[in-house]
Amino acid sequence: MNEGSTDPAAGPVRVLLVDDDPLVRSGLTMMLTGAGDIEVVGGVGDGAEVADAVARLRPRVVLMDIRMPVLDGIAATRALAARGDPARRPAVVVLTTFGADDNVLAAVRAGAAGFLLKHTPPAEIVAAVRRAAAGEPVLSPAAARALMELTRRGGGARPAAAERLARLTDREREVAVALAEGLTNAEIAARLHLSVSSVKATVSAALTRLDLTNRVQLAILAHEAGPATGDGRGRTGA
Repeated sequence: MNEGSTDPAAGPVRVLLVDDDPLVRSGLTMMLTGAGDIEVVGGVGDGAEVADAVARLRPRVVLMDIRMPVLDGIAATRALAARGDPARRPAVVVLTTFGADDNVLAAVRAGAAGFLLKHTPPAEIVAAVRRAAAGEPVLSPAAARALMELTRRGGGARPAAAERLARLTDREREVAVALAEGLTNAEIAARLHLSVSSVKATVSAALTRLDLTNRVQLAILAHEAGPATGDGRGRTGA
């Protein structure tokens, strides 16, 4: 999991764009480079080109389209999630036209850190890239609700999810529940009276214990486990 910093002293956030539409890549490049602290290091038109581009360009964030002609964004995301040292993997943020697309849930389960709609306002896309680079989940409350609705429609996974979540400590489950609500590190820290660094450490421990790739996967698992898990408070914004 990338828990890096967006401190300017660490250099600009390096971003790779993956989309089969050159106009989309061009528009995103102009938008992101105008932010000042983000550098678009390259763009490719298909998921089949992602592994080589990541190895050459070493981005911190990959903005990944889903539907591409040779290798789709889900398969490309899964391949990146399986690579080497987790601390060196870029955070993948899925770009999609549809907010209620089952492919989005598949991409997140494959290892994506979240998703953005292509019509998201520019300032929010810039903020999302910064959050992804800092190891934060890229889920607005609306995006979280869409993901949880997709999870609910899938059905049938709750008993297995609850059993898996039971492997966590009480504190780890509390944090997982908060993640399922779409809360940031700072919001979780305030709720549970912890430091932000303690929240990050707890998330990392939970991910390692459950062999998950990122915080969004943990949030989905907490949602699937049902309202009886965690500290008993309401969990999702769905």
